[in-house]
Amino acid sequence: MTKTFDMQFIRYINIFGRVTQVPAKHCFAYNNMIVFVVPAAGVQMAIGRNNSNLKKLSAIIEKRVRIVSQPRGIGDLQGFVATIISPAQFEKLEVAEKTDSGQKEAIITTNGRENKAMLIGRERARERELKDILEQYFGIKGLRIL
Repeated sequence: MTKTFDMQFIRYINIFGRVTQVPAKHCFAYNNMIVFVVPAAGVQMAIGRNNSNLKKLSAIIEKRVRIVSQPRGIGDLQGFVATIISPAQFEKLEVAEKTDSGQKEAIITTNGRENKAMLIGRERARERELKDILEQYFGIKGLRIL
């Protein structure tokens, strides 16, 4: 589970800490928004009363901002992915192990063409972003969207 940072994301994490008074464990980009990962106990404080911290961060960073709780293992996979990809929805998310290589693969079954298109994105951009996120947090190397 390796997580990489570049200078821009380090700046985002520093700004996040100053505005919310909650330390972010990690941040990444998904669908033109910045997603901050914080401990589960700090999510409400990070969001702020009436979403005030989210609004401040969004104005400073000039991008949409989302805050998610840090997953504790593969059991949190479904909720973690659902929070990140919202408003897109899926019916079912399964983790299967490839028999030939022994690597894990996530299979997301959507309910409709529109949700599938939102998850895949233009030129498969969203699919690549989600695959990278799943690999960093859960060690899942493959992703299929049905």
